[in-house]
Amino acid sequence: MDNAQHALAFHHLHGQPEPLRLPNAWDASSARLVEHLGAQAIATTSAGVAWSLGYRDGDVLPLEQHIAAVERIARVLTVPLSVDIEGGYADDPRQVGGHVARFIAAGAVGINIQDGAGPPDLLCQKIEQARAVADRLGVRLYINVRTDVYARGLVEPQVRVEETLDRARRYASAGADGLFVLGVVDREEIRAIAAGTRLRLNVIAWPGLPPVGELGALGVRRVSAGSWLPQQLWARTAELASGFLADGCSQPLIEGAAPYAQVNGLF
Repeated sequence: MDNAQHALAFHHLHGQPEPLRLPNAWDASSARLVEHLGAQAIATTSAGVAWSLGYRDGDVLPLEQHIAAVERIARVLTVPLSVDIEGGYADDPRQVGGHVARFIAAGAVGINIQDGAGPPDLLCQKIEQARAVADRLGVRLYINVRTDVYARGLVEPQVRVEETLDRARRYASAGADGLFVLGVVDREEIRAIAAGTRLRLNVIAWPGLPPVGELGALGVRRVSAGSWLPQQLWARTAELASGFLADGCSQPLIEGAAPYAQVNGLF
């Protein structure tokens, strides 16, 4: 299946009765494992990718290294791949469009792009450029726009839904397909946001988030794991490594480990 077909398939996955579940990957091995476990598509976590390459999260990952990582991930997959490109790694919308073209060439058929603390108008221009580039390449790119209204407390709590929907209208007009509201967990606010926009609503695993079955009934079309998986692995690795450094015991390293042949056999 080529990029154009994968892109169409990825769009269709957002129209299922239950929300699309995306346990986000951060490198080729995690992506291959998640696909093997039954994921219908793979989405990356920008934080996880940055950490795996030795960088902090937050628009500092060198573009060349990120694209190379996406190429490695795409090489081992047979399902659609969506890539978190943070803010697009540039302030110039045309430059962002050029970056999006390179991510598509690397194998991405969807992107996450975020507003952060920046002005919505600038993100609208980036979305327009991303859409124009994808159209020229013949790929129906799924543009999922993350807004940080909740996560960053950009407005007072009583107007968060209104502000989110105002941004959603602007992002939809610019060419977005999905709206990713980082940090929203309240059922009625989720329902109001989903009902108030034509964009497909994406939420993320978060303290207090309702179960996926409930989220579908509220209008959510996609649920992401975000960076929680690599954070869990970090904690587990720290526990095992610190124990080994302290006592040199082999058994805790061996108990519960995936068999070498099983891991190697995935590639």
